[in-house]
Amino acid sequence: MKPKHIKLFLRLTIAIAFLSAVADRFGMWPKDISVWGNWQNFLDYTALINPWFPQAMIPAVGAVATAVEVILAICLLIGFKTEFMAKVSGILLLLFAFSMTFSLGIKAPLDYSVFTAAAAAFALSAFKEKYVEVDVMLSKK
Repeated sequence: MKPKHIKLFLRLTIAIAFLSAVADRFGMWPKDISVWGNWQNFLDYTALINPWFPQAMIPAVGAVATAVEVILAICLLIGFKTEFMAKVSGILLLLFAFSMTFSLGIKAPLDYSVFTAAAAAFALSAFKEKYVEVDVMLSKK
């Protein structure tokens, strides 16, 4: 597989994973395969893995995390500022992984491959060659 195809594969899979998680918290996946299934269950989980935040802040924390995931996913899908968005994705995923580790133990982030996803995002940020990216299309004008 060529590096440009690996880069595209990483962009798409990280973006789709973010969008799948967002879809789950809005009940867009069937109940039998959902992790949260609705916004309230997601907020309950957010509170569980972030016990250092006051309960009153949990809706804002969940909303910000969701908004950031959607923005990152869209940018990765279209290839906008891929290197930067991939780094931010890696940092966000590491934050998720550490929150899970400190609250639930190491098994949870390992079972959900959160550290692996973070590593994939950081690997994506290392690719310098542009391929099917908005940046390239905009610079040709």
